Amino acid sequence: MIEVGALRALRSVAALGTLARAADELGFTASAVSQQIKRLERQIGMPVLAPAGRGVVLTPAGQAVVDSSLQVFQALERCAEAAQSVAEGAPRGVLRVAAFSTGIRGLLAPVHPRLLDRYPDLRLHISEQDPDQALHSVEAGTADLALLHDADGLPVPLSPALSRRLVHTDLGDVVMAKTHPLARAEPPLDGADLAGHAWVTSPPGTVCHQWFRRLFAGLAGEPDVRHLVDDFSTQLSLVASGEVVALIPRLARPPLSEGLVARPLRRPPTREVHAAWRRSAEASPAIRAVLAELPSAGEHAGHVDEGAGDPHRIVGGEERQGGGDLGEPR
Repeated sequence: MIEVGALRALRSVAALGTLARAADELGFTASAVSQQIKRLERQIGMPVLAPAGRGVVLTPAGQAVVDSSLQVFQALERCAEAAQSVAEGAPRGVLRVAAFSTGIRGLLAPVHPRLLDRYPDLRLHISEQDPDQALHSVEAGTADLALLHDADGLPVPLSPALSRRLVHTDLGDVVMAKTHPLARAEPPLDGADLAGHAWVTSPPGTVCHQWFRRLFAGLAGEPDVRHLVDDFSTQLSLVASGEVVALIPRLARPPLSEGLVARPLRRPPTREVHAAWRRSAEASPAIRAVLAELPSAGEHAGHVDEGAGDPHRIVGGEERQGGGDLGEPR
């Protein structure tokens, strides 16, 4: 009979391309993963991997095993969920959550204390991972729930084995010193307002840099970029000098100091954040508990509310102390 551990090892090697990467993901040594693969080959009587440069590829037999393995893991997960439902559906045990860094800070961290208080037998194990890696971790069974942000407006593609729910819509605002000329402009700002000012922005190749470039699409001339900085807190420290302004997503934005203000844009760049999980785990009390605590799509509609309930502390275009957070640079 095929061992589940060997099957999981093969799925991971197939997705990541090398024994070393699979070993890192599974928490084993490369030698241990190699031994699992060899046991699997003995059990089915034929090779499942073939060398390819510095990595490996699946043989036709190996591909057939991987293609069939999803049903095996779904059945095992349903067995575990059935056992949990016997215990009155109370969330318990360890729920492994993979999420991008500002999703952890802006979405998971705020609900974590409530989860600990309501479900003392439940523990979250949170790992910082980029969306592609988090998605793979859920598919491979090394994570139970993922937070994913789209890439430049394109949703992350999901396999039929996964479900997802929109939990947040992220916007970008322009942040400046209170003494900067843009601070006196009537919000919301548009491209004509932004032209002619100096900027600090995220480096090329990041989502936020793509957002920045889109602000100036159709305008004559190139924007005056003085600094390329990946860290948003560092960007704000440069903005505080009054020399430059910055485009910063709300979910990624640290609380603004007294000397800074945020101004909304007429056509703000946006990105969606989804929670994703395996369909076979739909009944998981732990996943349901976390999803119930995360905001629904309607709670973060992605607009700047001019009322007192604005979650991002922007009223009439001006930031109130204690401001919000927002999106990932990549």
